[in-house]
Amino acid sequence: MEAGDAMERGEQRAPLLPESHGPKIQDDSLQVPLLKDKKRAGSKAPAVVLGFECLESTAFSGISSNLVVYLETVLHGSNLASASKVTTWFGTSYLTPIFGAIIADTFLGNYNTILVSLAVYLLGMMFVTFSAFLPTAAVLGGSSMFGAQTVAFVGLYLVAIGSGGVRSSLLPFGAEQFDDDNPTDRESKGSFFSWFYLCVDFGPIVSGLFIVWIQNNVSWGLGFGISTVCIALAFGAFVLATPMYKRRMPTGTPLKRLSQVIVAACRKIALKVPADAGMLYEVSDKVDNQPKIEHTGEFSFLDKAAIITESDFEEITEEAGSSWKLCTVTQVEELKILLRLLPIWATSIIMSSAYAQMNTTFIQQGSVMNMSILSVSVPAASMGSFEVTCVLTWVLLYSKVIAPAVRSLSSNGDGEPSQLQRMGAGRLLMALAMAVSALVEMKRLDSAARGEQITIAWQLPQYFFLAGAEVFCYIAQLEFFYAEAPDTMKSTCTSLALLTIALGSYLSSFIYAIVAAFTATADSPGWICDDLNQGHLDYFFWTMAAMCTLNFVVYSGFAKNYKLKTVLS
Repeated sequence: MEAGDAMERGEQRAPLLPESHGPKIQDDSLQVPLLKDKKRAGSKAPAVVLGFECLESTAFSGISSNLVVYLETVLHGSNLASASKVTTWFGTSYLTPIFGAIIADTFLGNYNTILVSLAVYLLGMMFVTFSAFLPTAAVLGGSSMFGAQTVAFVGLYLVAIGSGGVRSSLLPFGAEQFDDDNPTDRESKGSFFSWFYLCVDFGPIVSGLFIVWIQNNVSWGLGFGISTVCIALAFGAFVLATPMYKRRMPTGTPLKRLSQVIVAACRKIALKVPADAGMLYEVSDKVDNQPKIEHTGEFSFLDKAAIITESDFEEITEEAGSSWKLCTVTQVEELKILLRLLPIWATSIIMSSAYAQMNTTFIQQGSVMNMSILSVSVPAASMGSFEVTCVLTWVLLYSKVIAPAVRSLSSNGDGEPSQLQRMGAGRLLMALAMAVSALVEMKRLDSAARGEQITIAWQLPQYFFLAGAEVFCYIAQLEFFYAEAPDTMKSTCTSLALLTIALGSYLSSFIYAIVAAFTATADSPGWICDDLNQGHLDYFFWTMAAMCTLNFVVYSGFAKNYKLKTVLS
């Protein structure tokens, strides 16, 4: 009923300028037809993309899962420095997709971006593998420029660049292979997203159970070499399958539309926004078939961009109207949506800084435990595979238990937790995961003081709650940002959701620096030191738990007052 009322109001609220003269706010470049000369062979192209993702995920996880141990044991870095370097690199790996998306949308397209990124990716993997065969103190040509550490980090950041380009383009490229006008393809496309997520989880399981064992027990060079072979195979298969792909030309960037609103609003800064929002400018559906978004009262300054002046009428009548002077209500609302998303987005950075502990302090904690479960040797880095298994468990738990239980308690029997509610639950579970890890560390320190070692199985609960936080927060976050984003900014908003992982990793490195500055003194090695039995990693985990709890409280306030977008037509 409310949607119908909103649509009825939308038919009368905005003055529609003459159809033959009304400016099209959306660039024609955004409406790009498929390349005619590219064919696709049924479902084979999406299958190739899924197989590609399995190999890529295995390769990246084969590098990242055990990286902190490699830096400490082979390159002889300290615990704190190694953890900081890993989170910085990991953050860069999730920062580069933003640039990859811009390049793909504006210049190269998804296919070409993947090809170029794969070349950089493969080169980086080769550098990392080569570093494992160099003596750490060796130099070539009398210079330390080619030392193992230098070669390793050159390779790692090439991997970060290459993986970013692949990560930004592979999923949308796979979605391009389906025809939205075909009912069968539409159904298959929905299944494709689910299978793609499972393929992303495939890598950590294989690397945790197989590659990490080889790195720890056989050879680091062989372990990294297997990851390199995976990328080489993915590269070859992707190129060979080129004739079956359906490809799209670059579609441009939405940054221009957002900039137009700001410029137009500043040009009309002296004007007063009319009390009746129906006096603001909107175009006819016949002029621009983009869905219209309902006007909201927030950020009213931006509404100035949609005020119609006499000069606007004159210029439009003369077919010389400029969208840098006059924007539609829908265009203004697109910018407002991004501004409303920012607080939600910012709270996810704290969440991601805690999530980054899985690849650093969790592994360091496990490395000083008895690394066996039921007499089976389990490397600390392999616990990441258990976390992935827990992710799948939480997915089933939510769909089979939690969602049905919530529906049974709702008045109409069809309600379930909203995306905002699920993101809140994820933030709360992350605080719980940090608290459990602190309790485990307290138990470990107490045992170490008595000369005993507790088994790494004590870490299982903290990985379980961390997996729950990932399922509730990150999956819901991608869905929420995609649903709230305007049609012209779906990729941008999805990239922003991934960017929180990068910024969270950078924040984690900054927190390590703060901890070192305030806790390491002449009389104390600090909370995170080379000998964890002399430190207080439990204090660090309690601090992270407190930050996550405060973050949940702040998020709850923003989520409670968040106004979902309303599409009129």
